[in-house]
Amino acid sequence: MSRPIIGITAPTRMTKWGAWDMDATVIPATYALAVIDGGGIPVILPPEDGAIDIVSAIDGLVISGGPDIDPSMYGADLDPDTLDTYPKQDMREIALIKASIEADLPVLGICRGMQIMCVAEGGSMHQHLPKTPGYESHGSWNGAFSDHEVTFEQGTEIHSVLGDCVSVNSTHHQGVRDSGGLKVTGRANHDGLIESVAYEHLKFFHGLQWHPERINQYQMYAALVNAARSS
Repeated sequence: MSRPIIGITAPTRMTKWGAWDMDATVIPATYALAVIDGGGIPVILPPEDGAIDIVSAIDGLVISGGPDIDPSMYGADLDPDTLDTYPKQDMREIALIKASIEADLPVLGICRGMQIMCVAEGGSMHQHLPKTPGYESHGSWNGAFSDHEVTFEQGTEIHSVLGDCVSVNSTHHQGVRDSGGLKVTGRANHDGLIESVAYEHLKFFHGLQWHPERINQYQMYAALVNAARSS
């Protein structure tokens, strides 16, 4: 397989489309460009399609970033600072993640994508880091970016790809409190927040809290494509 097909989840939202305001399924082009750079063929996956059929039709999967996860997905009450939730998208992505695990489909979760991977496997969230003790100054959010460093656990696959430590971009106000069944493979240097997770018994199943595709940090996308190529 020279160029594996990599599905990328995308939300459907009311969007300005030409002269019209209408529902559109869109994501930033950086996701597709990162997949192309890694040698894959990107295919956008609308949230309305069925999870099982999708998994059998693609070679790898990117769970993209997006809005807050509805706290009902991890048994918590709605915090006033949790905004813009889409429970149907949450449920569809959880089903897609579980189907991918069952099929051992290579998966890379980005930002919210990592968070929903953890929730799917029994984890939970800090709903608003700026008021969570120990994480009040974690980083920027609401469209702004800040930088910090992440250190990876020795002997993990992500450590073999990215090395001991990398500088990442931070743009989230929620964070993983409990990774569920997933192994924590990286944490923020300045406050210890979970920044990367994995199931290392699977072919490739990694979540990253940051957006490497926005800073030309394509190594994990290339690793995803390589894993998909060998499927």
